[in-house]
Amino acid sequence: MMFPIRLEQVAFRPDGRRVLDNLDLTLSGEGISIVLGPNGVGKTVLLKMIAGLQAVTEGRLLWGDNGHPVERIAMVFQQPMILRSTVLDNAALGLRPLGLSRRACEARAREMLERVGLNHRAGHSARLLSGGEKQRLALARAWAVQPRLLLLDEPTANLDPSAVEAVETIVRGIRTDGAKVLMTTHNLGQATRLADDIVFLADGRVQEHAPARQFFARPESPAARHFIQAELPWRIRFDE
Repeated sequence: MMFPIRLEQVAFRPDGRRVLDNLDLTLSGEGISIVLGPNGVGKTVLLKMIAGLQAVTEGRLLWGDNGHPVERIAMVFQQPMILRSTVLDNAALGLRPLGLSRRACEARAREMLERVGLNHRAGHSARLLSGGEKQRLALARAWAVQPRLLLLDEPTANLDPSAVEAVETIVRGIRTDGAKVLMTTHNLGQATRLADDIVFLADGRVQEHAPARQFFARPESPAARHFIQAELPWRIRFDE
């Protein structure tokens, strides 16, 4: 088992600049965890460390009882990588290393495209898709490998409201299929809609990790209160 994921005293200081500093975090294998925090606080770095794209040079990253991941991990970025090929080829990209036959890869890729509403574009050039369609394609590609952990780095940034709604529906579907989702966003409304729990980063550390309803109703740290008040278009008072 790859859960719980534990980060202990993790630090990241590029060129002497403190981004993460003695960060401690434990993530269960259930639900959607959303990472919030100011710009530059290390949210993307945290996801890259868990994905294995950024080395943990200080502290430890521990996986379940075995100390390393034994199940599939997928990551989708704010600007997804799109091949100069068809939508179908892009959706099947992550299946090729799994040893499936060409027919099985195509069948699974088409199934995922159907789930994200893009099967009718399967033979089209992926470069001609809109921004929202490209993000749905990236999610279909990640979903196709049946990940146990899905990492999403601001997947709806710069998308219009209808595209945001489509992406959120897909994320819920992937969660229902059994994946743990860890996602960054600056959209507090989105966090309230999707999150089971909130991880709030500030000053290089996890300031709070709490159920979403509890976090938004009564954040414990001054940093979280200030963040919520600054991000919302209206003022909010918290009960003492």
